[in-house]
This record gives sequence, structure tokens and C-alpha cells, in this order.
Amino acid sequence: MGNQIKTTVLLTLMTVFFMFIGHLLGGRQGLIIAFFFAAGMNLFSYWYSDKIVLRMYNAREATPGQAPELYGLVQDLANRAGLPTPRVYIIPQESPNAFATGRNPENAVVAVTEGLLKIMNRDELAGVLAHELAHVKNRDILIGSIAATMAGAIMMLASIARWSAIFGGGSDDNEGMGGFGLIIMSILAPIAAVLIQTAISRSREYMADSSGARFAQNNEGLARALEKLGAYSGKRPMDANPSTAHMFIVNPLSGQKMMSLFSTHPPLNDRIAKLRGFQAPKDASGHGGGMNLDQGKAFWDRLSR
Repeated sequence: MGNQIKTTVLLTLMTVFFMFIGHLLGGRQGLIIAFFFAAGMNLFSYWYSDKIVLRMYNAREATPGQAPELYGLVQDLANRAGLPTPRVYIIPQESPNAFATGRNPENAVVAVTEGLLKIMNRDELAGVLAHELAHVKNRDILIGSIAATMAGAIMMLASIARWSAIFGGGSDDNEGMGGFGLIIMSILAPIAAVLIQTAISRSREYMADSSGARFAQNNEGLARALEKLGAYSGKRPMDANPSTAHMFIVNPLSGQKMMSLFSTHPPLNDRIAKLRGFQAPKDASGHGGGMNLDQGKAFWDRLSR
């Protein structure tokens, strides 16, 4: 419940930013227009976000006849999770990754890249798919879609505000907010929107890891999958749109240093450590550090005795 309250507060803050920029541009009338525009964007996201993102990545549906093993594994995991079997899509990219989308469990989609299918064994693939089904179960995909749409809209309005300030536009009742202040806010608002979007996504990745491991009945499968994904993501960065980065199981933009500063995912080492029951050691900078495979194997050996 605490996580749901936190997400609600963060989405509300994002809406407030959107309306504030509208007020800067058009005063009270601009604020009202921004409010209805935000409501319309959220409604559009609810109905069409899955279709847009699947088309964006040229994903093709995999039927039971075309990919019986993949579809069967998704079906088995969905049954364990108490979910309807989602549609399954394959993305024609070599970079290993996966995401889930759809407005609710009855209309959910799980998509995996060709690269993921090539490098994962069955247990690891089950861990990845179970993680995505956990997002479906926890209703994360709708929240993420709304957050992404709002962030994109804020960036668009901020760009309009910046150009309006440069050419002498803006509201007459903005209580002293001059052109310079309008430019500053047009820069800060999208940064704040990205940070809020990041906070929403990060808070839900740990929960999806935990739920996914339970659905797959195997923590180690997902842990090994995350290790592989971490190793490959830097070598084969995905051709991905930044506005959809939060949807993937690992950050598809990890090969791009500037984008990684605003990563929508918690550190992989921390996620793996939590799955294996260890606290990630701190490195010199105070962040979660790595954990070697011998530690993980020793932990699982003790469990199996």
C-alpha cells in the first residue's frame, strides 16, 4: 500500500508540473487547458500505449504454432501467477531485453527480443518472463505508460515555453515570472519529470523481481538472467526510444553514458544481491557493489542441504 501511495504522489507531482508550465504559458486559461490536455493524454495512454510501443519496435506476434516453447512457458507462468495468458511478441533486435505492456491483465502483452531468446536457457528465460508477468500482476505497466506519456508531454510543453520566452511570449498574470525565469523553468521542469518517472520505475523493479522469482519458483534463474543481461547490455546497446526505457527489464540505454545518469532501473548488482539473499557490498563511492558467483553458489548450496 505504501508503494501505491508513493506512486500516486509522484504521478500527481508530474501532473502539477504539466499544469504549472501551462500556467506560465497562458495564465489561468493555460492552466485549465493543460489540465484537460493531461487528462486526454492519460486516456490516450490507457487505450493505445501498447499498440504504439509494439509498432515502435516492429514487434511481431508469436502464436502457439510459431513459437510453441516460448508460448507454452508464458502460459505456464501466467497460470502460476493467476493471470490470463498474455499475447507474446518478438522484437527483431539482437540486444537481449524484454518488456510488458497493455492496459490491464486481460489485454497484456509480453515482448522479448531475438537476442534474449538466443542467450537464455529455459530457467533464465522463465525468470525474465516471470518478472514481466509480475509487472502485469502489479499493474505497473499502466502506471509506467501514463508516467512516460506525461513526461513526454511535459518535455513538449517545456520546449514551447522556452521558445515562447525567447520570442517574448508568456502569460500576463504569471506573477512576475519574466522571460528569463520562464526559460529556467522550461529547463528544470523536464528534468524533474524524468526524475519522477525514474523514481516510479525504480520503486517497482525490486517488487517485480521478488514476485517474478516466486512465479518462476526459482530465484537463481532470474539472478543469472540479470547477470547475462548486464554483461550484454553494454556490448549490444539497444536501438530504443528513451521514453520507453523504463518498460524494459534492464535499461536498454546503458551503453549511452548521458542517458545512464537518469537510469530508470536500480543497479543490477543490487537486484541480483536481493534475489540471492545478500546485501550488495558498498564500493568506494558508497553505492551498491558487485557480488561474485561463488557467494551466490554457496548461498544456494546451503539452501539445498
